[in-house]
Amino acid sequence: MVSAGLDGDWVARMADEIIVESERRSPGAPVVCASGLSPSGPVHLGNLREVMTPHLVADEVRRRGHEVVHLISWDDYDRFRKVPAGVDPSWAEHIGKPLTSVPAPPGSSHPNWAEHFKAAMVESLAGLGVEYRGISQTEMYTSGAYREQILLAMRERKRIDAILGQYRTRKRPSAPRSEEAEQTEGSGAAEEDDGSTGAGYYPYKPYCGACGTDRTTVIAYDDATTAMTYECACGCSETVLLSEFDRGKLVWKVDWPMRWTYEGVVFEPSGVDHSSPGSSFVVGGQIVREVFGGDQPIGPMYAFVGITGMAKMSSSRGGVPTPADALEIMEAPLLRWLYARRRPNQSFKVAFDAEIQRLYDEWDALAKKIAAGTAAPADEVAYRRAIGTATITLPRASRPVPYRTLASIADITTGHEEQILRILTDLDAEHPVRSLDEVRPRLDRAQHWVNTQLPPESRTSVRQEPDGELLASLDEGQRRSLRMLLAGLDDHWSLDGLTTLVYGVPKAMAGLPPDTAPTPELKAAQRDFFVLVYRLLVGRDTGPRLPTLLLAVGAERLRTLLDA
Repeated sequence: MVSAGLDGDWVARMADEIIVESERRSPGAPVVCASGLSPSGPVHLGNLREVMTPHLVADEVRRRGHEVVHLISWDDYDRFRKVPAGVDPSWAEHIGKPLTSVPAPPGSSHPNWAEHFKAAMVESLAGLGVEYRGISQTEMYTSGAYREQILLAMRERKRIDAILGQYRTRKRPSAPRSEEAEQTEGSGAAEEDDGSTGAGYYPYKPYCGACGTDRTTVIAYDDATTAMTYECACGCSETVLLSEFDRGKLVWKVDWPMRWTYEGVVFEPSGVDHSSPGSSFVVGGQIVREVFGGDQPIGPMYAFVGITGMAKMSSSRGGVPTPADALEIMEAPLLRWLYARRRPNQSFKVAFDAEIQRLYDEWDALAKKIAAGTAAPADEVAYRRAIGTATITLPRASRPVPYRTLASIADITTGHEEQILRILTDLDAEHPVRSLDEVRPRLDRAQHWVNTQLPPESRTSVRQEPDGELLASLDEGQRRSLRMLLAGLDDHWSLDGLTTLVYGVPKAMAGLPPDTAPTPELKAAQRDFFVLVYRLLVGRDTGPRLPTLLLAVGAERLRTLLDA
């Protein structure tokens, strides 16, 4: 159990609050946390915060011995709103249909649009250790599960209309959508209309029996008989008994508070698109109390999740990267940590560029502090929540070789496993890596990052033959520094040893002892020496960290390429 009330531990504080609130509402019942995801397209890393926030809180509640359930509602009964870039324009004929009634994108093996985009997220959630109970809104609506709630909403339509009317007059002038709004869109059909029509207000939207779309308008409803008449833009008109009709759904601003009551939700966060004045979460708070007789969940607003670097994001082309994309280049504990260590209202970025190497350095430094017992308490609990849950420990490399080192090795060797193992074995002569399994899955993530995210101009290609022209142009000092480097290889053949050697050669050239503190002049000399070696090995002024590059090239080949 993680102690509650720890400074900086937002998860524990929220768990404290919802345990008390759940007991107040339903003594002895499981604590219910909820998320909502719309599989209208790739479920991206911004949407993942909708899941990770309640997941982390629910897991903390579970760690304390309480029964808890995390619901994920798949909003797969939402309307298909637009054809994404890259999809056959003929899919426009399906606009307005439920996502589960739209064919999957070309080439997909899934039965419909919703299942296609849901599948990748389901796999990612399993990889992240997220325990949840999924709810298909298509199944809930078409099975009649919400029939009584729908009939209640229709009876109370005037009350709902009056609540919504308080906010309709407060609309602000429209402005260009921010990047944050664009990237958080999709977590609950926030842009649906509220049910207002020229024939009156009706909070229910049927799908047409002829064309299957929601281009319908309810024009009459009888409370006593539940007879409902609607017309569709396709020309269809139909009168049905709503008490027996299951081909439609409540409009979003009524649907969400209805579900809070139906499911007994105590905790559900919402994005910035749902939390502004007059938005669905705010309006829903009134509707849930005044119409459905329930309580609004405790619902912190979560902030924007940004991205640094987006090269070759094939699975989310035209959008932002998905959890599946992130899990291809980083271990699950690191991705969990990014969401666990920041309060929901704090923005953060997921790195797809070289910044991922710095993030891994920070992660490894924290692990060392925890092993030494010197980590701050809040940092320690965030780390514990990242590496596993109340029920599982997530896989991670048993030998945490720095990510930047693995990336450099994967780059230099172009993924050749025998060469990778040779280099890793030489990294630490006292504790050599005996099998690549020791550095997996981190090695595989670094390899994928190199293959998909490292720009071509940054890839490393070691010369096949010596640069005779450059070697011939060297002065005696440069030749002597190279001879000194080659002479020291055998005695310094490890990562630490080669680090000492490459920094020590310029010191020795200047007649300085090995422990000389760096000065501006010495740093300049070291920089010049490094540039010389890089030019002779890879044909440019920079490259992977030099000691790693030397290990990768190998002593024999170094003597061939650097022999002046």
